[in-house]
Amino acid sequence: MSALRLEGVGVHQIVGPVDLTVHAGECVCLSGPSGAGKSLLLRAVADLDPHEGRVFLDGVACMDLPAPQWRRRVGLLPAESAWWAERVGDHFADGMDSEPLQRLGFDRKVMNWSLARASTGERQRLALLRLLANQPRALLLDEPTAALDPKNVKAVEALVAEYRARHQAPVIWVSHDPEQIARVAQRHFRIVAGRLEQAVSA
Repeated sequence: MSALRLEGVGVHQIVGPVDLTVHAGECVCLSGPSGAGKSLLLRAVADLDPHEGRVFLDGVACMDLPAPQWRRRVGLLPAESAWWAERVGDHFADGMDSEPLQRLGFDRKVMNWSLARASTGERQRLALLRLLANQPRALLLDEPTAALDPKNVKAVEALVAEYRARHQAPVIWVSHDPEQIARVAQRHFRIVAGRLEQAVSA
């Protein structure tokens, strides 16, 4: 079981220093105004941006692993995911089981889709499936349901909850929706003036 620990993590004097431990199987939600540094913090934890402080997963420091290996263990779903090939299936190195595809409203034919035909919401769901297919030990989710209708919001929440429970994965989830935070989070922090403040709700 893996715990994700942040020690004095700060980015560009915008957010931090942040000290936070997300326990195995726990979901912690982050909220705060635009520009508060939520996405920057996730990118720092994923070792995508220069940062102060240290990050550990299951006691292993980020700095002690090659960057690609760390990012495979600590999986980031950005608000807008990158796509580098024309066909959906080309982004799934080992393919994808039918069951999670169906959970998010797809069948196996989606693997032959051109990315150009996928809507913003479909791309958002496919990006989550692509992330989970790599079986990361920890999840960093930056507004993963922002472009989705209520039905698909619930489907994504259920899929993430199941993954978190099955793999005992720590999850940091950025959300602006108080109702969603109440549903998915064991703890809720707001970023205010670059610092974490624990919220009373969730």
